[in-house]
Amino acid sequence: MSDHHSDMNGIERNEPTLGPGTPRGAGPAGSPSGGHEAPGERIHHERRDERRFIRVSPPFRVRCEDGQELPGADVSVGGFAVRTSRPLRQGERLSASLLLTVGATELIVPVRAECRHATAEADGRHHVNGFEITDIDPPHRELLRQVVRSCLTGRQASIESLMEGEDPQTPRKRKAAPSTPLPPSRPPKPKGRYVLLFSAIAILALAAAATAYRNFMLIEPSFAAVTAPRIDIRAPGPGILEAHDLQAGDRVERDQELTSITNSDLESELILSRASLNYNEQLIANLKEHLQSAGGGQVSIASSARPESGDAMNFETVSPEIAQARISQFETARDLESSRITALEARQASNEIYSPCDCLVAWALSSADGTYINESERIMTLIRTGENDVMVEALVHMDDIERIEPNQTAYVSLPNASTPIRARVRNVALDIERQPRAGFPSWVRQQQNVASVLLVPEKSLPAESVGKPADVRFTEAPLLGATAEWIWQGMRAVGQFGERVYRAVTQEDEQREAG
Repeated sequence: MSDHHSDMNGIERNEPTLGPGTPRGAGPAGSPSGGHEAPGERIHHERRDERRFIRVSPPFRVRCEDGQELPGADVSVGGFAVRTSRPLRQGERLSASLLLTVGATELIVPVRAECRHATAEADGRHHVNGFEITDIDPPHRELLRQVVRSCLTGRQASIESLMEGEDPQTPRKRKAAPSTPLPPSRPPKPKGRYVLLFSAIAILALAAAATAYRNFMLIEPSFAAVTAPRIDIRAPGPGILEAHDLQAGDRVERDQELTSITNSDLESELILSRASLNYNEQLIANLKEHLQSAGGGQVSIASSARPESGDAMNFETVSPEIAQARISQFETARDLESSRITALEARQASNEIYSPCDCLVAWALSSADGTYINESERIMTLIRTGENDVMVEALVHMDDIERIEPNQTAYVSLPNASTPIRARVRNVALDIERQPRAGFPSWVRQQQNVASVLLVPEKSLPAESVGKPADVRFTEAPLLGATAEWIWQGMRAVGQFGERVYRAVTQEDEQREAG
């Protein structure tokens, strides 16, 4: 621990302290540098930086890392000294804990120090080794400072005094305060405060005016949502829905296979028809061969051209003329069976379902566990997402519909959007378009005294926004309407930001309490 100290930049800073009549504690450093007497008490001055190095001798010990405990000689905020039987090497580093006795309690202050000097005592058997503290945590440094100051004031340090909010030297500073009055402070100019206040009032007034104009002057529909043309994929016939991995939100391309339906009855009927066709062809070939080999005699022919009934086949003997007529009948039955097979194959091909467009899957029936579906049952719902397909549909009350006309300006606000989207009116109708649109709930369309208005946004809307509700305002004065909408949206964005910050802080507090 160094015994020599100098002021920073050569400037001395003096502070009034009590004179010799007040106990100062043990130690060689910290003598007052000068003083004067005031009525009723004597006051001396000392440099403030000397407070850091003045030594006191409270009862304490130093515990090293290896568990060895050394008796303490003196301590200050900047260092300490210990007694040993042999001198320590100068520059030796030490990691130890100061065990300070404070009343009936022992305080532990971990420090790292470096040996600065070793001095032999008068008896020659012990040495005083001075250490300078090189590393100490701020809380432990403050604790050590309070113990040193308690010793400087002449009071025995205790846990109760350390827990008090009043610094041990605060009463001394209060006594010296009347002799050193502070100069009167100059009050700050309130000009900046008034500027901020008037600016806040102006912003609030502007926001209130924009909100009032938007709510009372602009036309507000009963309900609005983002919609797109809808294509329903339905089952061409009953059967088992084959497995597919399509889910809502997937994109499909034109002519892409979506799924298929397995109709066991249709497949069985097709197999029997093909077998019957083969039977007829073979029967006709055999009959013609018998006619050629009979040479004008009797011919044996089958009684039926469709053996699928399961009955035993009967044969009969007929003349060549009758056999030739039966051949014509068998050929007619063969052609009919061929047409029937073609129809069954067309029905079976229709069970392979393909995408009619480049679309987005809005809904898909699950195919898990062999789902059985009936004819015309809905399998999927696709929405078209091409250019000018994604629009906004609004239901406007009949009292306001006369104020809306094609190509009129409107402003669309989507959830979690900070800026409005400019749009124009495409058409006004008392009912929806012939092509159904996805994203608009059917129960809303059942409202009475409303008309449907389709809006084409100037900025393309993402396909993922289909089905989301929208805030729409129709304006007859585009300039005022745009100004009011932008101001209102800005205030809403500020409110949303504040709400997100509040939620984040609340969640952090809850996690901290739970942890």
